[in-house]
Amino acid sequence: MKIHKEGYRLIPMVIGILFLINALVYFTGIHLLLLIILIPSMVLGALTIWFFRDPQIAKSANLGEVLSVADGEVVVIEPVIENEYFKDERIQVSVFMSVFNVHINYIPIDGEITYYKYHPGKFMAANLPKSSVLNERSTIVIKTTDGKEILIRQIAGLLARRIVTYSKPGDLVTVKDQLGFIKFGSRVDIFFPKGTEIPLRLHQLVKGGVTVMGRLTE
Repeated sequence: MKIHKEGYRLIPMVIGILFLINALVYFTGIHLLLLIILIPSMVLGALTIWFFRDPQIAKSANLGEVLSVADGEVVVIEPVIENEYFKDERIQVSVFMSVFNVHINYIPIDGEITYYKYHPGKFMAANLPKSSVLNERSTIVIKTTDGKEILIRQIAGLLARRIVTYSKPGDLVTVKDQLGFIKFGSRVDIFFPKGTEIPLRLHQLVKGGVTVMGRLTE
C-alpha cells in the first residue's frame, strides 16, 4: 500500500506521540495500564496510516466524460444558482466523504485551471446543505478544450481542518492528476452546465477517478 504524500509528516508525528505515551506508561511499572493503552494506540496508529492510503488507480475518460472528484456518497443532485463564479443556473452534484473514504481529490476532466479561490469559514458537518457556502472551502474551475467549464468546490467538514489544492490558474491538467486532499471527513461539490447528462442517483457510492459523474453535451 502506497502512502499519500500528505501523510509523510503527520504519520511519524502520531506514531512518535503514541510511542512516547506507551514508553512513559511502561516505566511506571503498571503492566495492566500498559496493556490498556497499548492496544488502542496500535489501532489508532494503523488507522492513521490507512487514512492516508493512495490506491494508485488507473484513470481514463472518454471525450466529454466528467469523472468523480472523490470517493464517497452522492448526497445532492439538483439545479441551483451558482453565485460565486457563473452567477447562473447549474447542476450541482455533491459527494460526501466519511473518514473511512480515500481523501484524495482527483481532476475530473482534462483542461486548464482558469479560477481558484480559498474561502475561510466554519467547520459544520459537511453533509449539511449550508456547508457549501458557510464552511471553509476552495473553489476551482476547469475549462475544457472546447470551452466548457466545470466548477469544483472542496469543502471542509466537522473534523476536517485542512484543505490542500495542488492546481492553480494557468495549469494544464488531466484526469491522471490529483486535484488535492482534504483531511478527516469532508465534501466536494461539482457544478455542471445545464443539459449535462448525470448518470447518478442519490446515495450512490462513487469512486474518485473512476465513476462517471456527468457527460457533457455538444
